[in-house]
Parts: sequence; structure tokens; C-alpha cells
Amino acid sequence: MSLRTFHIVFVTLSTLLFVFLAVWAFGFAAEKSGMVTGLGVLGALGAVGMPVYGVFFYRKARNLLL
Repeated sequence: MSLRTFHIVFVTLSTLLFVFLAVWAFGFAAEKSGMVTGLGVLGALGAVGMPVYGVFFYRKARNLLL
């Protein structure tokens, strides 16, 4: 597995974990404290930000000769 492939897989798994964190915090958390809300916001931002980063990385890495 090349470093580029590993990076793409890692970004994909990170995105899925951010989605899980946001869904848990906003939908299934037992108590709705400030910490849980903060984790939900972090998860939502990560779920949006990681795919954006992944697209930029893929476009740049596509031109590399690895």
C-alpha cells in the first residue's frame, strides 16, 4: 500500500469517525452538557472539513509520480 493510498484511507476513516461523533453527541448522548455539545460541533466540523481536505489532497497527489 502506497503512502498516498494510506492517506486516502485514513482521511475516509477519519471522516466516518467524525460523523459517528456528531451523530452520537446530537442524537444518542445520555446527558446534554456543554462538553457533549462541543464534541458534536467538533464532529460536524470535522465531517465537513475532512472531505474538503481529502479532495485537495487527491488533486495534488494525482500529479505526483509515486
